[in-house]
Amino acid sequence: MLDTVCTLPLPSELFAQAIHPSAPLLAVGLASGHVQTYRLPATRPSPTGSPPRNGCGTIETAWRTKRHQGSCRSLAFSPDGDVLFSAGTDGIVKAARAETGRVEAKIGVPLVRSQIDAPCLLHALSPQKLLLATDAGALHLYDVRVNAKANAVVVEARPQATYRPHEDYVSSLSPLPPTEASTSGYPKQWVTTGGTTLAVTDLRRGVLVRSEDQEEELLSSVYVSGLASKRGRQGGDKVLVGGGSGVLTLWDKGAWDDQDGRIIVDSGKESLDVLAKIPDGVGEGSCVAVGLGDGRVKIVRVGTNKVIGEMRHDEVEGVVGLGFEVEGRMVSGGGQVVKVWQESADVVEDEEDEGVHGVGLKRRAESDSEEDSEEDEESSEEEEQERKRKKKSKRANGKDRSGGRNVMQFKGID
Repeated sequence: MLDTVCTLPLPSELFAQAIHPSAPLLAVGLASGHVQTYRLPATRPSPTGSPPRNGCGTIETAWRTKRHQGSCRSLAFSPDGDVLFSAGTDGIVKAARAETGRVEAKIGVPLVRSQIDAPCLLHALSPQKLLLATDAGALHLYDVRVNAKANAVVVEARPQATYRPHEDYVSSLSPLPPTEASTSGYPKQWVTTGGTTLAVTDLRRGVLVRSEDQEEELLSSVYVSGLASKRGRQGGDKVLVGGGSGVLTLWDKGAWDDQDGRIIVDSGKESLDVLAKIPDGVGEGSCVAVGLGDGRVKIVRVGTNKVIGEMRHDEVEGVVGLGFEVEGRMVSGGGQVVKVWQESADVVEDEEDEGVHGVGLKRRAESDSEEDSEEDEESSEEEEQERKRKKKSKRANGKDRSGGRNVMQFKGID
């Protein structure tokens, strides 16, 4: 289903990852306290009419800085992508221009018993509202505005409101879409997981409902809409929640007291640490990517409720970041590695040109190698082995076979 386009090494362990909402821009937050952004190569035609590059090209470092004294725990882009928020174990939240990294505002997280309450999650609900969750279980709501005269972002020093949806820290947050009556077009309610419960909170009314104890740790969540009803299964809108024992639970929107379905994603009971909705047009049907604690990524089709694919992000480290950038490529992060994936290319095989990939991703990588320049000198036995390798690769569709070596160039990496 998905193949690795590139593997991006990081100088320190990845703690946070954020993907720009409208540009092929990736931000990473590291254990060292550094924040770095990368520009991914475009896959679509440029305004000048240049052909798409199918994911091949140069990954450039836009900027890199030591942003926090401790580790960077969370990152979030504003809805328009102009601002990148970061939060660290130093108890500081900073707002910087996404293009340049220039800090325009910073606030201190409220203390608990005179001690730093380390932030664990950031989410920009709208251009004017920022949510910040902490290890002590607080969920703070901050006002954000732009000073037109100074053309600078301003974040109010004190939270406008503080919610406590769970007894434990907030492990995930998924906004609910605005209603038809909404004038702003931005969410005013959101679902969170924390400890063994799920909760729904309203911007003005506070915590509306908290689920029953699910008797397992709830770690991740994602909102999926427009599901069709078939074979006795209820469609509509659902929230999917990843648990600590390898099970994905389904929750009907509006029926938050308890789950209404379960999907066993991993029979070995590996934790489901992060979820991401696969965009329409990538793959078939409504699918969700699931990042596991052992470094695997699984693809689950919602509706049939089956695992339909599996990839390997890392052999040891778990997946801590997972999402899809504006051009439909999946970005997974964990350990000291970020990987970029895109839909698998069909293998075109005929009598004249066997083993050539339809979109030319792997072909380009091979043509740059010294071995390819000597292709005419290969023996018939080697050609037969190559044909077998290509066919095996086609059968193993969706697995990380190349690790992305030689497919992309890198620029500006320390």
